[in-house]
Amino acid sequence: MTDLLKTPVSELLRRLGRKEMSAVELMRATLARIDETHDRVNAFVARRDEESVLADAAQADSRIASGDARPLEGIPLGVKDLEDVAGLVTSMGSVPFKDNRPDRDSVQVERLRTAGAIVVGKTNAPEFGYTAITKNLLFGDTRNPWNLERTPGGSSGGSSAAISGGIVPLATASDGGGSVRIPATFTGCFGHKPSYGRIPNGPEDAWTMDDTAVHGPLTRTVEDAAIHLDAVVGDHPLDPNSLPHPGFRYRDVLEDLPSSLRIAFSPDLGYGVVQSDVARVVEEATQVFAARGHRVERIEGGPPEVGRDWGLSGAFELLSKLEPLLPDHEASFGRGFIGGVKAGAAMTPALWGHMKKRREALNRWCAETFATYDLLLTPTVPYDPPAARGPLTMEIEGRQQPASNVGTFTIPFNLSWHPAASVRAGLSDTGLPVGMQIVGPRLRDDTVLQAARAFERDRPWQTWPDL
Repeated sequence: MTDLLKTPVSELLRRLGRKEMSAVELMRATLARIDETHDRVNAFVARRDEESVLADAAQADSRIASGDARPLEGIPLGVKDLEDVAGLVTSMGSVPFKDNRPDRDSVQVERLRTAGAIVVGKTNAPEFGYTAITKNLLFGDTRNPWNLERTPGGSSGGSSAAISGGIVPLATASDGGGSVRIPATFTGCFGHKPSYGRIPNGPEDAWTMDDTAVHGPLTRTVEDAAIHLDAVVGDHPLDPNSLPHPGFRYRDVLEDLPSSLRIAFSPDLGYGVVQSDVARVVEEATQVFAARGHRVERIEGGPPEVGRDWGLSGAFELLSKLEPLLPDHEASFGRGFIGGVKAGAAMTPALWGHMKKRREALNRWCAETFATYDLLLTPTVPYDPPAARGPLTMEIEGRQQPASNVGTFTIPFNLSWHPAASVRAGLSDTGLPVGMQIVGPRLRDDTVLQAARAFERDRPWQTWPDL
């Protein structure tokens, strides 16, 4: 049954449609797998009651039998515990929010449910998604199925562990500085950070970083990500930044990558410090596109290093929301987390002005790069997954990490709003997955997905860890 749960969503939908299995059977296998892996992986932190999810699965079987199946009919869904599901606690991995029970779904969850997915429960996340290591005081640490001593990343670590560990076939994720792409890299999944606004935020995403955080698919295959996107894209009145529907289905255009593209490869964005075997694996992977007839050019230099700016602005924003709770609840938050949040008090008008100038410089660099090139390739993460409880890696092979650290290659494109995906490029010398990031021009999620699909065809990542 574990092999079934490692099956892509696209294939599960085909099997359900051909009546080779039932949605009830798939749901029973999913619930059993959550229980079986909980003590080792700790991917899920809350579950809907068994009777309700099996009733939903039975209704899915009835729809399939009557020919009324929806695009995700009967697919079990995990929801990251920073995102609302009506009736389930959204704790944000934070003790003061352990009883925070919303009365409606997020826009994304509502759309996935309308498409036929069945919410099973909530996946673990670091407190308010604040780090790339998934642990918190409420639920403890989540483990990487490839190596249980390592982290699956964050903040979507519970979702990435659930996907790579064959626990659930579909889970939500979000990305404010790399929180889809980093865990995708650490667990060998595919992760896509869409263009800002592509998937609506809200209606209660009050804790997100308002102009960098997006929802995005974290899946086993590129086709699964396209299926996810097709169910949730399109503007929504509660999100003024949400983009109109693109007017086509991403799944329908996956094989349409144009020929003879000009592709830039930056090994370090001018400031990154990359583990040598990770650098080697990624550079070798770029040649997949050269072999397809595209022109791959190594570029030097890069944008300004904006990690410290990103961290301070995020801390300032979160402090504005949590400060009223501090007199009564400060001791209940994780010490490292709340210390980082309180650092946001250092924000000044002068700092804000300097940060805006660096962000403008980043945007100019991106504009110049994509005026010349159709795509940009980089490593996704500069090093192997850290230990399950941290800390993040501060030094690699005697070289100090820049302020962006684990987000060296991901943070810039949250600030610039470009679509970016992570594909499994290969394995490091320790046998752990290495990611290559594919970045496209703003709004060209289709091109990024097409490039990822072409890479997947030539270098399929079919191996998953055994648990």
